[in-house]
Amino acid sequence: MSLTKQELAQKVAGDTGLSQAQAKEAIEATFESITKELAGGGEVAVSGFGKFSVSKRAAREGRNPATGETIKIAASNAAKFSAAAGLKKALN
Repeated sequence: MSLTKQELAQKVAGDTGLSQAQAKEAIEATFESITKELAGGGEVAVSGFGKFSVSKRAAREGRNPATGETIKIAASNAAKFSAAAGLKKALN
């Protein structure tokens, strides 16, 4: 089962007494702030939840699975999430 952004907004609204529109706006602002911080090379640590950071992937060679041809894969950045001990404990 997965939770959509709309369903998350409904849950937040129910838990906080905010309207669904206010909850959705708060969630959007949170995600936008995290995205901007990561795009700027920073990281975001949420106490008891986890840490978002940027992982740098080096350029490398790969293979086209259909043809077996060698291709070059450019260097890139990827979002990374490390769960905090509190979140890990809640899941187990």
